[in-house]
Amino acid sequence: MDPIFLARLQFGVTIGFHFIYAPLTIGLSWLILYLMTGYKNGNDESCGVLARFWLKIFAISFVVGVATGIVMEFQFGTNWASFSKFVGDIFGAPLAAEGITAFFLESTFVTVLLLGWDRLSKKALWFASLMVAVGATLSGFWIIIANSWMQTPTAFHIVNGRAELTSFVGAALNPSTLPRFLHTITGALMTGAFFAAGVAAWRILKGIDVPNSKRMLKIAIVFCAISSFIQLPIGHYHGIQVAFTQPEKLATIEGLYETGKRAPALLFGIPDQKNDTIRLPVRMPGLLSLLAFGDIDREVKGLNDFPKDERPPLALTFASFHIMVYLGTFFMFISAAGLYLLRKDRIFGYPLFLRLLFWSIPLPFITNELGWITAEVGRQPWAVYKVLKTSEAVSITVPAENILFSLVIFSTVYIIFFCSWLFLLRREINK
Repeated sequence: MDPIFLARLQFGVTIGFHFIYAPLTIGLSWLILYLMTGYKNGNDESCGVLARFWLKIFAISFVVGVATGIVMEFQFGTNWASFSKFVGDIFGAPLAAEGITAFFLESTFVTVLLLGWDRLSKKALWFASLMVAVGATLSGFWIIIANSWMQTPTAFHIVNGRAELTSFVGAALNPSTLPRFLHTITGALMTGAFFAAGVAAWRILKGIDVPNSKRMLKIAIVFCAISSFIQLPIGHYHGIQVAFTQPEKLATIEGLYETGKRAPALLFGIPDQKNDTIRLPVRMPGLLSLLAFGDIDREVKGLNDFPKDERPPLALTFASFHIMVYLGTFFMFISAAGLYLLRKDRIFGYPLFLRLLFWSIPLPFITNELGWITAEVGRQPWAVYKVLKTSEAVSITVPAENILFSLVIFSTVYIIFFCSWLFLLRREINK
């Protein structure tokens, strides 16, 4: 058994489960704030009823998200002790800030909303909902700072085998922080919006609180459209950053082997890493050069220009990126269709479209996971890009058997958490 593979797999499992709940709570927090704004400003009781309903869904997801996130951070000191020793001076501040944000800001004001609904003024409740949204977003921001530094490390020097900060601001605002933060938060807004739309569609089909469910669907469709179409330029912005700072990743996600000008964008293909080729490729000549650098004649480096031991895994990186893009296109299509039907006041007369919204609920979650896989697997073989290899970051004292045992235990517990979460959500949604 390979301890490096098992350590990576365990971290992937734990963060994969955690990343189900974190984007959802961020997205729902802003939806709740919108509803609370309507409730505060217009004495709109429907907005109040909907805000309270989604607050319960948020609280359930938040609790499970916190529980799954704690284990993830503990792994830095067990399976990844060498990594923790190397980056401890840099990771300490953002991870501590994230903990304070999540545990104190978010949890405090969620409690205020839950327990103070019938005791506090509408303005006080609105402020609490604002703090929840800000806290959830800041929590994601601090995690993105830490992870982005691993992607594009800046503002540090190595002293006695450890990376030490030379500028906190320089490290926090490294080249990939802003594009990755915007891309991730927009994905979270899409997750919350499509989840709300799917749940509202389900309740309409089942005849549950139909007036409020129809109101919720109208709001959610608008949120879906805004977040889906905004994601297009933000994703492009992130892609430009990757092109300039991580050329190996760009070549891998595009299946580009040969360096050249007028580099083609690959719309479809089947990666064959064993033979260093892409089978059945569908390419658009010059499009990659144009999209990545704004110049159709710009040269783009191919994988053959990089040492084989420094190339990311092709199949997983390539597939996760392209499926993510296909799903993003689907989200824009379904949002546009929803807006059209909404404008024509025909959306409630199409049960097939309502069912499509419901069955689309898992897709944004899958898209988030695929984006994370693209980012993390596409950085390999580096734990810290061009500074520390993953093989050098694992703990040297934890045997593979121990990692495998804990992986089985964690996976079992996380599956129980996931099933419990689904059960509680289903119970609330069907009320």
